[in-house]
Amino acid sequence: MYRRQIELIGKEKQDILSQRSVLIVGCGGLGNIIATTLSCIGLENIYLIDFDIIEKHNIHRQFQFSLNDVGESKAKKLCEKIKRCDTKIEAIDGYFDENLDIEVDIVFDATDNFEVRKKIDKFAKNNQIPWIYASVEEWHGQVGVFKKTSFEIFATKNHNVKGQLPPMVNLIGSISSMLGVKCLIGDSKEIFYYVNFEKDLEIKKFSF
Repeated sequence: MYRRQIELIGKEKQDILSQRSVLIVGCGGLGNIIATTLSCIGLENIYLIDFDIIEKHNIHRQFQFSLNDVGESKAKKLCEKIKRCDTKIEAIDGYFDENLDIEVDIVFDATDNFEVRKKIDKFAKNNQIPWIYASVEEWHGQVGVFKKTSFEIFATKNHNVKGQLPPMVNLIGSISSMLGVKCLIGDSKEIFYYVNFEKDLEIKKFSF
């Protein structure tokens, strides 16, 4: 099943992936991309958590959902849609808590909430694991790997959420997934990217 992937990373690292578990906090636009791209790379477990339900205006950028899904739990519906390989997928329909009693190797932030990100940061540091920060607004996106450094040096506090284009959400979600995979197979350095696509593609990289 993973032949083309093994050609790139090797059997040893594929075996490492088969023992890894991840948590994705948020099952909206970014969560859809991250969960879908990670669902068939050979992980042991994926946990999805979200308290929200699907609304009509979500569908244009949350591509696993359709009009027939309006009113359904985002976590449960996404869990159902990405069960196409042998990874165990579990939905947690509720709010994220930094005292959540699960064992994972990495956490993906797919929220748009500063306070929840603070809880993710605390959970990751308490469990000594990396987490991937991601955000999208208008033509801009941010994504980074955090371990010891506080994400607050880059993040901005909540304000009125502005418009988004699906391709920008997909781009940031894919970068988040790629950074996560590299962490899971052993490359877990802290790094931060700022992506601007308002005119031409511009990517700024920060190491710390």
